[in-house]
Amino acid sequence: MESALIESRPRIGDTEKLTVNLGVVDLGQVDLLVQEGFYSNRSDLIRTAVRNLLATHADTLRQTVARRTLMLGLQHLSRADLERAVATGERLRVQVVGLARIADDVPPELALAAIESVSVLGAFHASPAVRRALAGRMV
Repeated sequence: MESALIESRPRIGDTEKLTVNLGVVDLGQVDLLVQEGFYSNRSDLIRTAVRNLLATHADTLRQTVARRTLMLGLQHLSRADLERAVATGERLRVQVVGLARIADDVPPELALAAIESVSVLGAFHASPAVRRALAGRMV
């Protein structure tokens, strides 16, 4: 099964919004660092802090991804990928840390025939019909 593994750092259009609640003192310190020019804005500081924290756990993350046989980054499943799986009798277990994307031209029936389960830590992009069809297979 061919699937694309893309850079783990998302491009600007490939980001997801995350809400973070901070205490007023922490927020004030964030604003002070932004005001002093260390970061361009709050989001820049938070992105940098998250990346630094993830870097400190890089070995653990790498080992866990390998142990659980997860795809790290982007997994794009095209209509041809799913048709090939069905033709060979393969049932796909989509396990992604990052972004799993099913092409817009994939009909729900094909997704159901080809995909056994979907487990995504990050974001899952598929047409509304495919998302509904696979809802019972989301782990």
